[in-house]
Amino acid sequence: MMVKVSCARPARLVRHISLATAFGLATAFLGLTPAEAAKTTLSLGMTVEPTGLDPTIAAPVAIGQVTWQNVFEGLVRIDESGKVQPQLAKSWQISPDGLTYTFKLQTGVSFHDGEAFDSAAAKFALDRARGADSVNPQKRFFASIASIDTPDPETLILHLSEPTGSLLYWLGWPASVMVAPNSAADDKTKPVGTGPFKFVNWAKGDKVEFEKNATYWNKAVSPKLDKVTFRFIADPQAQAAALKSGDVDAIPEFGAPELMSSFTDDAKLVTKIGNTELKVVAGMNNAAKPFSDKRVRQALMMAIDRKTVVDGAWSGLGTPIGSHYTPNDPGYIDLTDKLPYDPEKAKALLAEAGYPDGFTFTIKSPQMAYAPRSAQVMQAMLAEIGVTMNIEPTEFPAKWVQDVMKDRNYEMTIVAHAEPMDIDIYARDPYYFNYKNPAFNALMKKVQETTDPAAQAKIYGEAQTILAEDVPALYLFVMPKLGVWDRKLKGLWENEPIPSNVLSGVSWEE
Repeated sequence: MMVKVSCARPARLVRHISLATAFGLATAFLGLTPAEAAKTTLSLGMTVEPTGLDPTIAAPVAIGQVTWQNVFEGLVRIDESGKVQPQLAKSWQISPDGLTYTFKLQTGVSFHDGEAFDSAAAKFALDRARGADSVNPQKRFFASIASIDTPDPETLILHLSEPTGSLLYWLGWPASVMVAPNSAADDKTKPVGTGPFKFVNWAKGDKVEFEKNATYWNKAVSPKLDKVTFRFIADPQAQAAALKSGDVDAIPEFGAPELMSSFTDDAKLVTKIGNTELKVVAGMNNAAKPFSDKRVRQALMMAIDRKTVVDGAWSGLGTPIGSHYTPNDPGYIDLTDKLPYDPEKAKALLAEAGYPDGFTFTIKSPQMAYAPRSAQVMQAMLAEIGVTMNIEPTEFPAKWVQDVMKDRNYEMTIVAHAEPMDIDIYARDPYYFNYKNPAFNALMKKVQETTDPAAQAKIYGEAQTILAEDVPALYLFVMPKLGVWDRKLKGLWENEPIPSNVLSGVSWEE
């Protein structure tokens, strides 16, 4: 609709009306307040504060949830459907033998401090990730890169030592983002990337602040937000209160499923239930007795009713799984009936393994809500087969990472593995499960030797079956993505194919 406004004010006087006054007159005429018409700020709540802001040097997913696709970008990116898309590399070619990847890079791209992004910068980032001194949490992603050529600023060539069918997908991860030679050392606390937002401030224990990158290279994705604040609120009740009061505009991963219904009658807010890759598993130390005996692990799995765990831990909002794989992943098989809930058979297996009277052990439980809740439900179920499980609350991430991931000083733990398609963690050595199976390892090698999706799906199916039978971890459920945000906020991802809060497409409806 076209609106015509007439004004009899003298022309000379009109010229002296400030822009702010003119804007106020226009918005008032249209029935909007200036705040409604011009809101370009966002306050986004998160449960866990990141330990740093550089996803290329530390594993906690909260790092990428703040900086990936906001501050930092990769050669490629993962979109909301989980597919690989071009980013700092606008195109690529793969040689027939799968050993040479030639990338053509975007031109005219700079890091936030003005340093140029080109093939030399890309080579620096990849060499840093794959080098002998690398502390990259996904260093294995780059293990097959034998050498890197930069024939000109726009061309990057990767020479591989062996075919790596997942390489492009891995290059889209937070751990693979491009960092600059002059600023990489300080990225942990002052991140400098090529993305749509620039780092402004980190008030530890409270918030991280970004501002719009006014010179962002990708004009097709011009960010609509001028300022973004990530607020860290651990307590779910406090999260709910912050949402209802408007203190935060959105919490894309709300921490309390039992409170989701409390937003139903709030006209300002909308709730979303999406998909994630968060696989809740109770990992066992397969090198320590009694968990070194497969019969014991199988017995514990048969003592657990997964549906009851989902009901008790996450208000029924979750999908039971029988292996380390989600229904979203290619080649998924529902293996929850492989070792179904059967306490009597569980007791018989324990007796066969030499534990007719059960045994006692300790589970290290991080403080995230799903972990102690799941542990308490499991504790009651295991007691029914004579097994006593003591629950030891464990601070996450620092103490948990030290005790479990680094020292492997534990019997059982429980954690949500957030990495997509990470079934290959059971082939890593060392890794906290201490699980060793040459047949499984061979499958993980075989899947990288092909880029054919159907062949890969078949191999992943075989791998799932091995894990469901061997039970190196108790496979419980996949967590949903519980989002709550202002009804006028548009563009937040409802699903989470990779842990993230991508804000480049987020805007406010006027």
